[in-house]
Amino acid sequence: MKKILFLIISCLLLVSCVQKAYKQTVIYTVKVPNSNNITSVGVRGDNKPLSWDQDTQLSKIDGDNLYQVKITYITGYKFAEVKFTINGEYELQNMPNRKVEFNDSGITYYNAVFNQEKK
Repeated sequence: MKKILFLIISCLLLVSCVQKAYKQTVIYTVKVPNSNNITSVGVRGDNKPLSWDQDTQLSKIDGDNLYQVKITYITGYKFAEVKFTINGEYELQNMPNRKVEFNDSGITYYNAVFNQEKK
């Protein structure tokens, strides 16, 4: 009987500790100051579907060296950490990651300039 009671209490505790996940969409736009010899522009991050191991490619928009991608997270977090890449090389070497705080509406627009800290 004690084992069953312990099992029931354990299950209830596990269920009550799970953080609710929300759909968060971020539209990342990055301006690349110098577009010579660029074969790819990407973003990497700590929350799925992004990862630190491989780039998620951005597509070039307009003619102003702007690249963009739309990422949808299913997460309980209120922010994500990311860095952009060019040709697989990280920006902001030896500097903190970019912190992208999610908008309460569920859609966040994040604009950046490659290799420049956001002020």
